[in-house]
Formats: sequence, structure tokens, C-alpha cells
Amino acid sequence: MKKNRTLFIVLIIVFNILIDQISKFWVRANVVAGSNSEIIGDYFTLHNVENKGAFLGLGSDFSPILKIILLNVLPILVLTLVLFHIFRDKTLDKFSLIGFCCIIGGGIANLYDRVLYGQVTDFWHIDLGGVFKTGIFNIADMSVMFGMGLLILGNFFKKKV
Repeated sequence: MKKNRTLFIVLIIVFNILIDQISKFWVRANVVAGSNSEIIGDYFTLHNVENKGAFLGLGSDFSPILKIILLNVLPILVLTLVLFHIFRDKTLDKFSLIGFCCIIGGGIANLYDRVLYGQVTDFWHIDLGGVFKTGIFNIADMSVMFGMGLLILGNFFKKKV
């Protein structure tokens, strides 16, 4: 069973990294930088934006040293600790295990971009006319958010001792 659990963890993490990197590769190759293309009117649009910061560009104006620490070193430490946690804690429910794997996969995918390119490619934007609006994001961001949702959901179903 341990071997199956380890394989399950690795596959989910790798899947998240691959789907994100494939999508970013496609966007870099096929979408003009800075462009804005309608997918579903103005509600769902495709872009090619390079984000030099973190979520919604936060930290893009930090000093180079602070950027390296906050956007590269700290995420590596946190992702490593979470990875050790999910391999060690065999009592994690499925929601939490998959959630952590999605967070790790998305985190690694965006970290890979930051290390390799010095920035992260973002490309999707949703604007539901004042009801709901996002910044420009990518699949790694979706993986992290989905993972967080699964962790919250897992907490609701956790049995109280």
C-alpha cells in the first residue's frame, strides 16, 4: 500500500507540473506578448503576460535580494516541508492528500518559471461584469487554489476525536 500511495502522490504532483508547463509553453509560442484575445466575449480572455512578482504581481517591485528570498528560497522551503509532511503523515484523508499534492505541483511549476525565466507566464482572465473578476492567472495558480479548496473541504469532513 505504501508504494501505491507514494506513486499516487508523485503522479498528482507531476501531472500538475506538466499540464501547467505545457500550457505555458503553448502560450509563449502561440500568443503575442501583451495581447488580449476573447475566448468567451470579455468574460473569459486569453493573454500572454509575464509576472515578475507573486500572486497578482505582488512583490514585483521588491529589491532583487528580497525577491530571491521571498519568491524563490521561501517557497522552496515551504514546498519541501509540505512534501515531507504528506509522505510522513499516513493519516491524511484523500481530500487533504490530493489538495497538498496540487499545491505542491502548482507551486513547483510557478517556481520553475521564476528560476528559469525570472518571471511567471500568466494567461487567463475572467471578468463576469462586476459579479466576479480575477487577475490574470495560469494553471499552476488554479492548482494551488483547487488544492486549498480541497484542504478546506477535507477539514469539513474530518472526524472529530
